[in-house]
Amino acid sequence: MPDADHYPLWHPFTQMARFEREPRLVVARAEGNRLIDASGAEYVDGVASLWANVHGHGHPHIVDAIREQAARLQHSTLLGITHEPAIELGRRLLPHFPGRSRVFFSENGASAVEVALKMALQYQANRGQPERRRIVALDMAYHGDTLGAVGVGGAGPFRDVYAPFLFEPLRFPNAYRYRCARCAAAPACTDACVNALRDLLEARGGEVAAVIVEPRVQGAGGIIVAPEGHLAAIRALCDEFGVLLIADEVATGFGKTGAMFACDLEGVTPDIAVAGKGITGGYLPLSATVATEEVYRAFLGGEERKLFHGHTYAGNPICCAAALASLDLFETTDVLARGRARAALLGELLAERVAPHPLVGEVRRQGLMTGVELVADRETRAPPPPEREAGWRVCLAARERGVFIRPLGDVVVLMPPLSIEEDEVERIVEAVVHGLDRIARG
Repeated sequence: MPDADHYPLWHPFTQMARFEREPRLVVARAEGNRLIDASGAEYVDGVASLWANVHGHGHPHIVDAIREQAARLQHSTLLGITHEPAIELGRRLLPHFPGRSRVFFSENGASAVEVALKMALQYQANRGQPERRRIVALDMAYHGDTLGAVGVGGAGPFRDVYAPFLFEPLRFPNAYRYRCARCAAAPACTDACVNALRDLLEARGGEVAAVIVEPRVQGAGGIIVAPEGHLAAIRALCDEFGVLLIADEVATGFGKTGAMFACDLEGVTPDIAVAGKGITGGYLPLSATVATEEVYRAFLGGEERKLFHGHTYAGNPICCAAALASLDLFETTDVLARGRARAALLGELLAERVAPHPLVGEVRRQGLMTGVELVADRETRAPPPPEREAGWRVCLAARERGVFIRPLGDVVVLMPPLSIEEDEVERIVEAVVHGLDRIARG
C-alpha cells in the first residue's frame, strides 16, 4: 500500500513529471464563475471547467433539480425500458435540432461520436450499400479519446501511438489559414479546402458513408475558425454525393460560438449531430447523438438491423434532470445574448491588449471560443521552441493573477462560461498579458 505522502492520481492529458514538481492546484469548491482552492484562493474559471460550464457553478436551479431527482430515481437503464427524465429531455432537445427527430444518449462526447460513426456505417449497410464504409474527416480533427473517435482524429500525439488499433479515414484540408500554404497570404480564405473535398468525393464518394466535422471551430486542433460559408459548402457536397454529414458539436454547442449550436450560424442541418459538455450546464456527464428520421428508420426491422451500441449509464435520470434545468435557463433567460455581449467585450480587449504582443502570432475567436497562438517571431511565424513550453508557462503565470486557463500546445485557450461577468473578462485578459510578459522576459 502507498504511504500517506503518496499522491495516487494519474491525471488525464497531464505530464505527471511536470505536475509533481509544480504548485498543485486543489479545487475545494466553486461559486459562480470562480474555482476556490483548498486555501481559499479564487480563480476565474477561464476554460469553463474544460469547455463545459455554461451558467456558472452552483446555480440553484440546476442544483435543486439534481437534488430532487436524486431523491426520486437515481438510475434506470435505457436498454429496452425508459424513464420520464430521458423522454422529456429528448422532447426538449429536438427543437434545438431542426430536421432531426431521434435522440440517443451516452455519457460523454467521445462515446456520442462513436455512436454517430456506428450509425453512419450501419445506416449504409442496412440500406444495401455496405461498400460505403469510409469516413471523411478534416485534417487536425479532434473528436475524443475512444478508439473510433481517435481514428477520425488528426495525426499527432493524440493519435499516432495508437495507430495499430485504428482505422484510417479519408482526409481533406482544414481552414487553418494562419499556416496554410494555399491562402495564408491571401486577403481571405479561398475555396481550396472545399474543392479538395469535392475532388475526394468525385474520386471515392462511392466508398464514403459520412463526412464528420467540428462545425465552424476545431477545438483541440488549436481553436481554428473556419470562414463563413465553409460549413454550408460541405453540406452541399454531402448532398450532391449522397453521403451523411456528422456535426460534432461537443465543444461548439450550447452557446459558446454565439449561437445555440455552431450549425445554426449557417443554417446547416447535419444528418447526425453530436452534443455533450454543456448539455447539463457542465454539471454532470451526459451526451446525445441526434439523427434524422431517415437515418433512424434504416434501423427498423429484424434483430440484425438494430443499433448495436449502449452504455450502462446512458441517459442517467439525474444527468437528464440537470440537462432539463439547464434548458430551462436557456428558455427563460437571455443566456445567448449575454454570452454574445461578453464575447464582444473579450474581442475588444484581446484586439487592444493581446493581439499586438510580440509573442502573439494570431488571435482566433468565434463567440467565447478563443485561441491565442504564440510565436517566437511574428514575421516568420516560427513557433516557440518546444522546450520552452510557452503556452503552459503563460497559463501557469495566469494563476498568479487568479485565473485558471489551459493551453493546447502553443495556443492559449480562453473559453469562459456564458455567465462570465465583465470584470472577470477583463481579469482573464490581464492574466494572459501578465503571462505573455513573463515569458517574454525569459
